Amino acid sequence: MLSFCGLDRCSIDSNGRIKLSPRVIEDFSSRGGDVVLHCLPEGSVAVYPEDIYLAMRRTEPNPAERAAESFVFRRSLRRFGGWSQSERISPQGRITLPPAYREHAGLAAGGDAVVVGVEIGVEIWSQERWNEEQRKLQEHMLEKGEREMASDLLPGAASQGGMKP
Repeated sequence: MLSFCGLDRCSIDSNGRIKLSPRVIEDFSSRGGDVVLHCLPEGSVAVYPEDIYLAMRRTEPNPAERAAESFVFRRSLRRFGGWSQSERISPQGRITLPPAYREHAGLAAGGDAVVVGVEIGVEIWSQERWNEEQRKLQEHMLEKGEREMASDLLPGAASQGGMKP
């Protein structure tokens, strides 16, 4: 069975908690249940199993030395450190989104959210931002398809393997 796939519409209660679907809870439980919330630059909140988040962050063999030397690396540490926190899924299947994270993602207590499976975890989006992300993705894919088609139709493309008889 595929993990962390699918799309759910959920409500955020007045305390900023979101109840995850049983399918998503099972996916997280199979990985230990501890999760990390991380605000993404796109304007959503990612929820990763802790082991996945740690694997994403283990890209640097000597982070302390690198931080002492690199302005860019320190900025990356700030972005990840400041916009990430550990969380536990409650026995009722809820996670609490901190106020700053809800603000970052345009999510309101008492409002609705879209929970999107991204194969390594889930992302929590406001409906409006999710619709905009889907519009951008569709536009990008159509433009990419147009470029691909145009390159197939260019003179000489057949001799370069671009068009088959």
